[in-house]
Parts: sequence; structure tokens; C-alpha cells
Amino acid sequence: MNSTLTTRMANLRRRMAETSTDLVAIGPSSHMRWLADLSPHGDERPVMLLVSQTYAGFLMPALNVDSSRQHTDLPFFPWADAEGPSAALEQLIEATGISRENPSVVLDETMRADFALLLLDALPGAKRRFTQDTVGYLRSRKDEAEYKLIKAAHLLNDRAVTAAFAALKPGMTEVEVAEFIGEFYKANGATTEFCSVCFGPNGAFPHHHTGSTQLKAGDAVLIDTGCRLDGYPSDMTRMGYFQSAPEGYGQIHSIIDRAVEAAIAAAKPGAVASDVDKAARDVITAAGYGPNFLHRTGHGLGIDVHEAPYITGTSETVLDEGMVFSIEPGIYLQGKFGLRLEEIVIIRNGKAEIFSEMPRTAVAAG
Repeated sequence: MNSTLTTRMANLRRRMAETSTDLVAIGPSSHMRWLADLSPHGDERPVMLLVSQTYAGFLMPALNVDSSRQHTDLPFFPWADAEGPSAALEQLIEATGISRENPSVVLDETMRADFALLLLDALPGAKRRFTQDTVGYLRSRKDEAEYKLIKAAHLLNDRAVTAAFAALKPGMTEVEVAEFIGEFYKANGATTEFCSVCFGPNGAFPHHHTGSTQLKAGDAVLIDTGCRLDGYPSDMTRMGYFQSAPEGYGQIHSIIDRAVEAAIAAAKPGAVASDVDKAARDVITAAGYGPNFLHRTGHGLGIDVHEAPYITGTSETVLDEGMVFSIEPGIYLQGKFGLRLEEIVIIRNGKAEIFSEMPRTAVAAG
């Protein structure tokens, strides 16, 4: 196990002690990639990593053991299709050394229900909860290596989006722009994580499906896209217009930019996530567009594009150093255009630091 993974396992055990947790059970998920650098084949065959204070090992289908061994030196408890997983799971639980009497068990919330029930059936009386105060808590606080990987992904994203706006031509479809961005990622060693391109009124749909709409003069252009580079994603929304701006565009852009700035100023260690949401929302509401801000202000980003913390009006999460999340207020005017500006920030050295280096000013394309 490399030094990063050794540190993460030690930190997990510290959190387990602080939260009186006897056992953490992780399925084939981004939690497992973060903790063990392993992403085993996922199907209906039960696979999980069990971690106690004294032991960590995998329940693993026998046909996947040899491949998985290339990625970890943690022990495996293999099982074959002919015999089923129950005996191997019993052996693994015994190896963890936990008490069978009412253990406190943390379950990976992304684990298949049948995997989770298999474990709970083997531990009758277990008190169970999900990962928010153990693995989730740790994942939400990025280390220096993660910071550098996320930064690199965003610098590539800046270049891709800048190039896409420069490539806009009359009659291009949204799909063609998305394909251009995808090829840019590929040429630079990354893959497309997602890409939403919206022309004109389509921007008023917060989750528009990129389609065959053709670009014409006077269209607002919204590009919300992210790549995955060396295991970590980027996420950014930038706005512009083609040849001329639609009526009222400049005013709305200014409101959204001020909302972003207000949220960034509110995002600091000790602040509550709901206060960051309120800071952005208050600017938009004061400008008369409160009902047109249709979604939360942000979501966390790490191995997953969407993970904790979530920046919502009801979130009581207290922000801490190392937390990474989006700030992305928007105003959506049906039949006209929608305008959203998105930054991914990290709480670093006592304030919110933006990963992207691309300005939020409207791009005048064409």
C-alpha cells in the first residue's frame, strides 16, 4: 500500500475511534478507489472491503482475485460461484476481530442493497449508518495531491472551453460543439466526464440535453463541461453569445457574477453551507429574479463530480479547510435564455480559492 493509501487508512481508523465505529464496509465504488486504489468489476457477485481497527480485507469473487491483486496488497477472502459468498464473509468478519454483539457498522451508501443485507444478516443486532462521518468526512477534505490533480483538470478545461467558443460558426449544432470539446480532451490525455452545450432558449433548461439546435446570430451560448484527467474531474460553466447579445443579457450576466462573488466571499472555514447558498440567492432575489434561480448553489467535487458537501438552503455542513465544491447560481428565462456561471472552489488558507483561471466575462463569439 503506497504512502497516500496508508495515510488514508490511518485517518479512517482515527475517525472510526472518534465516532465509536467498529466496522466500515465499502462496496465497489469511488469510496473503494479513494481508500484502496481498487475498482473491481461490479456485478451481482458480492464484493466488499471490511475495515476494523486491527484488520482490513476484501470479500472477492475468486474469478476477480488475480486481476485485483495487481492493485492492492490487502488480503482477499475469495469465493466461487459454486459455493457462494457466505462462508468467505464469515471468515473475513472473524478476521476483523470485531465483537458480534451489537457492533457499530458503517455501510457504503452506494453499495448494492443485496450486498449490504448480506453483511447485516451476518451481523444481527448491528447498529448501522452510512459514511458521512467516516469515509465521507475524510473524502470531503482534499489533500495536497488531490488539489494538484483537480487543478490540472481545470486548467485543461479552461483551454477546451476557450477553444470551443473560438470555434463557433453559424449553423453549428450543439452536438458538434460538444464533439469538438471531447476531441480536445482526448488530444490532451483526458476523457469527457460530461458536456452540456445550450444555444439560445435551450439555456433556460438547467439540465438541457445537448442536441441538434443550430447556432445563429443573437444566441446566448452556455457551455457546462468537465473532463477527467488522471482520475479527477473538472466542472465549469461559462457563458457567451454569438455575434450579438440578446436583449437584457448583460444585466443578467452582471447579476449572476455578483452572486458568484457573494458566495465566494461567504465560503470560509466555519461558515455553514446554507449561508453560502443564501449569499448567492440574496443577490438574485434582490434583483427581482429569485423565482428564476431553480436549483441549489453547489455540490462537492472529488473523485466524483457530485459528492459532499452540498451547498443548499438547508445544509448544516460546516465548511472546513480542503473542502471542494461548486458555486453555480443561475437565472433561467423561459423562451429567451438561461445564464449560469460556475466555479469550483477549495477552502484553502482560510478562504475560497477558484480552480479555473478562465475569466467569467461573457465571451463575444463570432
